[in-house]
Parts: sequence; C-alpha cells; structure tokens
Amino acid sequence: MSDQEGRFLGTYFDRDVVIRWSRIIAILSWVVAAIYAADLVVGSTVMILQYVRGFMMGMGATDVLQSLLYILERPLHGILYFALLQVMSKGLLIALDVEENTRRAARH
Repeated sequence: MSDQEGRFLGTYFDRDVVIRWSRIIAILSWVVAAIYAADLVVGSTVMILQYVRGFMMGMGATDVLQSLLYILERPLHGILYFALLQVMSKGLLIALDVEENTRRAARH
C-alpha cells in the first residue's frame, strides 16, 4: 500500500478520467439547457405567430391553454435533465474527494 508519485496503486479508476468525465457531463448539461431554451423560444414564437395570423381564433380557451401547457412542459423536462446532469457531474467530484480523503486518513 505505497504511493507512487502521489497515486495509490489499488484504485480501480483513473483520477484524471473521472475529472474529464465530470467536465464532459457538466458541458453536456449546459448543451441540454441551451437546446431546451431554444425549444421554448421557438415554440413560444410559433404560438404567438399562429395567434397573430389568426390560426388560433376559432379555438376555445381550453385549446389555447392546452397548447400553452404543452409549450411550457418541455422546458420543465430540460430543467430536470440539466439538474440531473449537474448532480452527476458534482457527484463524481465529491466521490473522488471522499475516496482521496479516506485514503489520506488511513495512511496517518
């Protein structure tokens, strides 16, 4: 159980790979957030244009409300995906810190 250049040889993972995956997941979470934000903007714009052009004039209030809820539902999924990916990214780093601190404490 000796360290070689500050690395414990009994680990089953590479610290640099875990950090790289954490960064990739964090970047992916922002890409997902941007895609869902763009979807909200496009969906809202289409709905407004449909209303302005008269395509929604014959629809009742519940039909308009259903269309609006459909547009607002999709970003909610994006927020949840973003949060989940952020938790995964930070969770990897937390697990890495816990493992590193546990080994450090066991040596002393």
